[in-house]
Amino acid sequence: MQIHSSIPDLRAALKNRGRVVFVPTMGNLHAGHISLMEQARAHGDTVVASIFVNRLQFGPNEDFDKYPRTFTDDCAKLEAAGVDVLFAPSEADLYPEPQEYTVDPPAIQNILDGEFRPGHFRGVATVVLKLFNIVQPHAAIFGKKDYQQLMVIRDMTRQLALPITVIGGETVRAEDGLALSSRNGYLSTEQRAEAPRLYRELNKIRDAIRAGETDTVNLENAAISALAAAGWKTDYVAVQQQSDLTPASAVDRPLVVLAASRLGATRLIDNLEI
Repeated sequence: MQIHSSIPDLRAALKNRGRVVFVPTMGNLHAGHISLMEQARAHGDTVVASIFVNRLQFGPNEDFDKYPRTFTDDCAKLEAAGVDVLFAPSEADLYPEPQEYTVDPPAIQNILDGEFRPGHFRGVATVVLKLFNIVQPHAAIFGKKDYQQLMVIRDMTRQLALPITVIGGETVRAEDGLALSSRNGYLSTEQRAEAPRLYRELNKIRDAIRAGETDTVNLENAAISALAAAGWKTDYVAVQQQSDLTPASAVDRPLVVLAASRLGATRLIDNLEI
């Protein structure tokens, strides 16, 4: 596996490499990330991953400084997964001057996670567009666990007419249902045992809607109450349209139930398509 940190070196390395499939990450890789790398192989000739902890998408009181950085271990996992090229820029490589030009997503950036993390999706869209311009992939893969992020990137790619196919990779879960996440490492032993409750509550909502329940607000409130009784502090549980993440106006079309809730100091997100 080749490893490059500079933009010119990466571009030179990708010349004449056929169809490039790109999987951007912030490192601290787990089985969910590796599943995306393995999926990428089926979509092109060269698999490129990136590791970059993007300051622009962190709020002033979020965990940028303590976000886990495990570069040596990450490289071993990527090489074992068959990744061809790793782009691992420093901040000076990717932002040699202040990033004053940014991508400002539309209203979708202000709902759900965006309501509780102002500016987050602006930072995500900006760094992804910059990475797309650097790597120039044929396709890119993003995990469905970050469902709203996937929607923002798909919409940006379509509206800016980028020649890139954005593919959603299925969420990978532990045996007890907890969605794999780099932030799961923040959980204590007791919190890790409690964490699958979030997934169970989402399943209850999905099962109720499939059984004919139409009062989605009542289902959302019931889940929030159940989480609160177990010590969680919930930002949202929301049943939305898959097409644009607006609130569900009917239950006879593709929906997704999304949630973000804190267990101790750790904020967990999850979703299930219906």
